[in-house]
Amino acid sequence: MMNFLFPLSFLLLLLHSTTTLAQAPAPGPSGPTNVTKILEKAGQYTTFIRLLKITQEGDQINTQLNNSNQGLTIFAPTDNAFSGLKAGTLNSLSDQQKVQLLQFHIIPNFLSTTQFQTISNPLRTQAGNSDAGEFPLNVTTSGNQVNISTGVVDATVANTIYTDNQLAVYQVDKVLLPMSMFGTPAPATAPAPAVGKGKKKSQAADGPSSDGDASADASGADGGNVLGSVVVTIGLTAVIAAFSL
Repeated sequence: MMNFLFPLSFLLLLLHSTTTLAQAPAPGPSGPTNVTKILEKAGQYTTFIRLLKITQEGDQINTQLNNSNQGLTIFAPTDNAFSGLKAGTLNSLSDQQKVQLLQFHIIPNFLSTTQFQTISNPLRTQAGNSDAGEFPLNVTTSGNQVNISTGVVDATVANTIYTDNQLAVYQVDKVLLPMSMFGTPAPATAPAPAVGKGKKKSQAADGPSSDGDASADASGADGGNVLGSVVVTIGLTAVIAAFSL
């Protein structure tokens, strides 16, 4: 009897343990959202990742994503997109300009692919001012294709790298160059001639001449009057002398 009870007890214990393991919760998420790890896993974003690290923008993005409910949309240029830039472009930028260049690729809210169809232009990026000549970013769609224009370059959203309800990362085929940093400056406008001052100078220059002419005319008139008086006086004297004779 005891030999029968022992295997039965062991069997019940084994069944209980199996049931408990089956009811254990599923493992949690692998960790907080990390944009650089997302890009590293996708591959071909070495230059963009390097800029995110040296400017510390990557850390700020991760902090924002994991400590707030604010969504983000990132346009990530590939290494081929960066290789298409003029040689020395990135090295010519100051640290602040590198930060602004990265921020120009970040929209401070989550945008799904369908939202691009109805988005209002220009989009405001984390770089700031979206006015013409500053950091304007315009999105247009043609069917399922999403096009981005900065006023300097026209790029295309080539692929969706990552998306959830808070973060969307899209691959773009060109580096988005903002107008304020890479736009052709407007030609300098020649100063308009100072018309008012010119007139005053002209009048000042002509003034003495006019006064001189007036003085000369007055002098001439006075001289003529004097000469006429002398002639009349001589004539009268001659007449009186003739009558006296």
